[in-house]
Amino acid sequence: MQSVQVSGEVRENLGKKFSKTVRRDGIVPAVLYGAGDPVHFTVKPLDVRHLVYSPEFKLAEITLNGTTYSAIVKDYQFHPVTDALMHIDFLALQKGHPVKVEVPVTFEGTSPGVRGGGKLLVSVRRVKIKTTPEHLVDQVVLNIGKLQLGQAIRVRDIAPMEGVEIMNPGGTPIATVEVPRALRSAATAARKEAEKAAKGGAAVAVADDAGDEEAGDDAE
Repeated sequence: MQSVQVSGEVRENLGKKFSKTVRRDGIVPAVLYGAGDPVHFTVKPLDVRHLVYSPEFKLAEITLNGTTYSAIVKDYQFHPVTDALMHIDFLALQKGHPVKVEVPVTFEGTSPGVRGGGKLLVSVRRVKIKTTPEHLVDQVVLNIGKLQLGQAIRVRDIAPMEGVEIMNPGGTPIATVEVPRALRSAATAARKEAEKAAKGGAAVAVADDAGDEEAGDDAE
């Protein structure tokens, strides 16, 4: 699992006034929970960019006053106008203590439906899991090697992982192979032709039956 090294400066002065001063200096206020009393500190935006601005799930290795904590990002806030990072919360990991995190979904294999002209539409890109640090994973993998046109793969199709509980409802669709309009039109046309042919065959059969009946009457 990937991790990002973060070096922080513990701060004693708290409150909104101090936080504003810190932000004006281009530094981000942060808090570490789960390691006893909350630890307030500051970090440089560049040190946490790979944690905040990445679709991947990564651990943070936070060093404070010579002590390193393995942690995960729990929350962060951006400025409503400038989108600058305003605050970030971390949760320290402790062996045997379960945590809930969101990890990305990745796909393996090639869908026959996609090879046949369909388009893979992904509706869920991250799922929530509950696990302990010993079993923490940075992604869940779904095999789409049997996904046909018009079919969906769901949360319940995720292969079981030791010590990991998927929190999302099992019936939630994660990805679907959409049938393109051209293929739908072709299928509709083929169905109509088949129905027309079936009706024509039925009409011929009725006519043949009527002819047989007339022949029988003549024979009498």
